[in-house]
Amino acid sequence: MNLSFSRVSRPTSRWAAVVAGVTTAALLAGSAQAVAGHRPWAKPTVVLVHGAFADSSSWNGVIKDLKRDGYPVVAAANPLRGLHSDAAYVRSVLDSVKGPIVLAGHSYGGSVMSEAADGDKDVKALVYIASFAPDTGESTSALAAKFPGGELGPALQNVPVSIPGAGAGTDLYIKQDQFRRVFAADVPRHETDLMAATQRPITSAALDETATKTAWKSIRSWFLVTKQDLAIPADSMRFMAKRAKSRTVEINASHAVTVSEPKAVADLIDEAARATTR
Repeated sequence: MNLSFSRVSRPTSRWAAVVAGVTTAALLAGSAQAVAGHRPWAKPTVVLVHGAFADSSSWNGVIKDLKRDGYPVVAAANPLRGLHSDAAYVRSVLDSVKGPIVLAGHSYGGSVMSEAADGDKDVKALVYIASFAPDTGESTSALAAKFPGGELGPALQNVPVSIPGAGAGTDLYIKQDQFRRVFAADVPRHETDLMAATQRPITSAALDETATKTAWKSIRSWFLVTKQDLAIPADSMRFMAKRAKSRTVEINASHAVTVSEPKAVADLIDEAARATTR
């Protein structure tokens, strides 16, 4: 019995092994095809452009969230010297990035990115964060004053400066004792004290320069409207967002929303990236 069983079972075992091997190979091949057909999403680079009275560190909380989600991030150092020269600088930053880009701008940074991204086929989405989206011939300062509710003007301090290549000019700062109230009312005071002391000024000429390019007319856009904003009236933002046909989200936040609500900002950038680059 044992001998007979062994003679019968060996060929059977070999055949079972062959069948198992073929099945395993087929499963592995199928798995490889499935992986090849569902490659991981190559996330775009997010380029961030800060506005007046701030620097790239104002994006730190947003950057932390974006990088946690796997996005490459570049925060451009906006010169704040003049709309067209600032846009030329930001365009050079965009040109240094390989592959698709989602471009986000805060405040005056929106004016700059609207000018800088025009005609750049790598920029797939524009995200305006408590920002400006001027049309041709419009200035940032005019849009800020288009609707009532802004309180930034009286809080500004004018400082005469000499601007290389442009002669005499005026730098604008927010008076430190007014900074938290008009710019960052929902940020803890110990933090706004530091922000006020380290603020970067913008020239009055930069705010008064008129736009010559309008990237939002050809690139899909998103707009975060800050309803407690005393620097840009919410109605001004709503007007620009509607004109640009932007996907609009409203939030109860101050102008310094990148500091006070970084997750909300990062979430909107992520939404724009998923909608335009997947």
